[in-house]
Amino acid sequence: MIDINCDVGEGINNEDKLMPLISSCNIACNAHAGSVEIIDNVIALAKKYKVKIGAHPSFPDRENFGRKLMDISKEKLQKSIEDQLELLIKRSEKQCIKIHHVKPHGALYNFAAKDEYYANIVLNALEKKLPKAFLYAPYNSIILNLAKERNIKVKFEAFLDRTYNNDLSLVSRNLPGALISNKNKAWEQLERMILKEEVISIQEEVVNIKADTFCVHGDNDHAIQMLIYINAMLNEFER
Repeated sequence: MIDINCDVGEGINNEDKLMPLISSCNIACNAHAGSVEIIDNVIALAKKYKVKIGAHPSFPDRENFGRKLMDISKEKLQKSIEDQLELLIKRSEKQCIKIHHVKPHGALYNFAAKDEYYANIVLNALEKKLPKAFLYAPYNSIILNLAKERNIKVKFEAFLDRTYNNDLSLVSRNLPGALISNKNKAWEQLERMILKEEVISIQEEVVNIKADTFCVHGDNDHAIQMLIYINAMLNEFER
């Protein structure tokens, strides 16, 4: 079965529509978005629809939604990530559900993918708080390779609603063509990744990629429509 994941708990309040359409979710941990109440509601929905839950830690920067590099010390950032994971651990324990994975958010995700400094901060926090959880991270990224060296379980992640550069970095949201809103294009990207293990970059090059889980962002205005279509196509594909 193809695993479709979604970033949730970010104040969009569409989780009741998203949960029936996904198999794992990444819950904001009250740093870039969310609240304890939102976390509790999202966990309850995930439990209802048998969706695996994951922590979605970020730079502690609500003003920029965690999407900008933050000037913060290594110690403070690791403590923040640990606190975010601990919050989700406590809330999930109250509803008797285990945390399946950890997926960094926004700028933290992007910098940990290419920079050992940020990658090790994330992995240190994960090892300390959720050593049995999977790490969701990009194929052939620095954080993924370091996680393997440290015997942390990993799942390769790819995106259905974002475009890629030749080096498999995501096209900046500030640039045209960074976001995919057309459901047919999202499906074409997924199908190519599944069947050929490749993606067409924004520079129109064929790039090799592997993925165990595929993300649609919950704050994408077209997320629900996209997921309904992708689920219908997957049902046909998996027959």
